[in-house]
Order: sequence, then structure tokens, then C-alpha cells
Amino acid sequence: MTDTRITALDLPMVDPLPQATQKYFDICQDKLGMIPNVLQAYAFDIDKLNAFTAMYNDLMLGDSGLSKLEREMIAVVVSSINKCFYCLTAHGQAVRALSGDPVLGEMLVMNYRAADLDPRQKAMLDFAEKVTEASHKIEESDRQALRDVGFTDRDIWDIASVAGFYNMSNRVASATDQRPNNEYHALNR
Repeated sequence: MTDTRITALDLPMVDPLPQATQKYFDICQDKLGMIPNVLQAYAFDIDKLNAFTAMYNDLMLGDSGLSKLEREMIAVVVSSINKCFYCLTAHGQAVRALSGDPVLGEMLVMNYRAADLDPRQKAMLDFAEKVTEASHKIEESDRQALRDVGFTDRDIWDIASVAGFYNMSNRVASATDQRPNNEYHALNR
């Protein structure tokens, strides 16, 4: 079944798109072979789209002690807890692509504890899980557990920020029934 709708809401994209937005979409098309539906979903309001993409680009592509794979792993684990279909599909594919391991992508979607993770990755994902389920219960011992496996305080900030961003994104995506691009399903398997 092909699902061509992007969300359950009737919020058409600005038409025509501003030149900078069109250029960004063209870059996505060239690099990814598609324009991610999440971008199209936000394109009803260019200011909201710009805010979303600025935060995404900073957290997921900017300078960090976390690798791109680690940031995608956080996105998948948070999305798994929140049962966000859009983000599990899109970021599960990113984990498969970055790791070269389709099994890892599936394990993180289902239960990250089943994956063969090193102590650093396990601590990072345990922390992201706690941010998602009970951030008010995070204590110094939780942050120290990250330091003990080599994360800096800046890295801890980044882990918390990526987890927080996906908690927000998951809720918006689920509430609006955002649908992932069909292309994601078959990639990097």
C-alpha cells in the first residue's frame, strides 16, 4: 500500500517556496533521493520549518563529541520508547546506513538492550531512556555514569539535547500522524 499523505492535517506547503527553502529541498533531493516528509510537513510555515531544521542540523550534524551514528542511535531509542512510526522508520534507516549493520538498526528499534553495545553506547542509551521516561529523576550519579565511560560534560549536554529534541519531534509527529517517505523502508537492508 502506498501512502502519499504526509500528515493527517490539511496544511499545504507554502507555494511557491522561498528561494532558500527550495534550494534546501533541492539539496535533499540530490543527496537523499527524496525530500523527507518531516520537512514537507513543516513547510506550511517557513519560520517553523527554519527553526526545526536549524535545531536538527545543529544537534545531528554539528560539532559534537558524539558521532553521527551515536546521535542517530539516541533518536531511534527515544523514538522506540515513544513508539513514533515516522522517526523509527527514518532514523532506523540512518542507523543502518551509518553502521553498515541492518541488524543493529532493527535491534535499536525493538530493544536496544538486545544489541551488542560497548559500555559507552549502553550508558548513553540508558541515559537517553531515562531522559525520555523520567527526566525528573536524573541525578548526579546518572551523569557520573556517563563520565565514567568517557563522556565529557559537553557530551552529556548533547545526549540530553538530542534526546529532548526527539521527544518533542516524536510527539508532534505522532499527534499529526506524520508518515515517513516510503523509500526509507527498503534502504540499507
